[in-house]
Amino acid sequence: MVAAGFFLCASTPLGAQWFKYPTADVPSGADGKPGLTAPTPRTREGKPDFSGMWLTGDGRPCPPRGDEFRVCGPELPMSRYGINIGAGAPGGLPYRPWAAQQVKTQIEQHAKDDPHVRCMPDTFVRSYGLPHMQKFIQTPRLLVMLDELNANYRQVFLDGRPLPEDPQPSWNGYSSAKWIDDTLVVDSIGFRDGLWLDSVGTPLTDAAKVRERIRRPDFGHLEVEVTIDDPKAYTKPWTVTLTQAIVLNTELVDEICVENEKDIRHLVGK
Repeated sequence: MVAAGFFLCASTPLGAQWFKYPTADVPSGADGKPGLTAPTPRTREGKPDFSGMWLTGDGRPCPPRGDEFRVCGPELPMSRYGINIGAGAPGGLPYRPWAAQQVKTQIEQHAKDDPHVRCMPDTFVRSYGLPHMQKFIQTPRLLVMLDELNANYRQVFLDGRPLPEDPQPSWNGYSSAKWIDDTLVVDSIGFRDGLWLDSVGTPLTDAAKVRERIRRPDFGHLEVEVTIDDPKAYTKPWTVTLTQAIVLNTELVDEICVENEKDIRHLVGK
């Protein structure tokens, strides 16, 4: 686990100097600090506004403990769900035999085959748990999610369009959403085969349908309830809630994993 854990540390620019620029329209509490529990911002149409900079709200502390994957550094700790998305599932996830074997093998081999440590794009589900900031930009017809890692992006269409019957397979799939009261319900299909949802190899296949229920209960937090329906990898659908915390007074900085990369050749799974 040392090699994979080191790469995760090395790929996160903990010593980097992010842009420092005051975030506009931040409510203040009685103590003058940002009012993170202030009311939810809303658009002119009256819908919750998800715009802002976000980072996992379930960061793990450092230093590493036991045999868990951890990103070392107090600035951007990693979520337990980025390590193992099924960590809180009673009895574990409902893996099919091949999927359970994949996870077992990757744990034994310290995730040496992880697409993330090989600089491949992450799925949006995994991005919610990684120590990399995302910027959400919301318009009436489109929600764009910009990921600082590898300059990745995702589009969620808000214009009521149906999902395509046979979309081109991609890392983030094809996403269309609708509002149900203050919850944005996002349906996504069209994923590439062989994707990972976490550091232990929990799979996502090309048969997957993913539903997110995104809420902003207050100014400083997002709740993302994710349901995975992937009959190739699991015996039944399963759900996990991934939290996000707002990041203030900064902007995205390019973080290109493959730039000056020298670690992959040394990953041997020991």
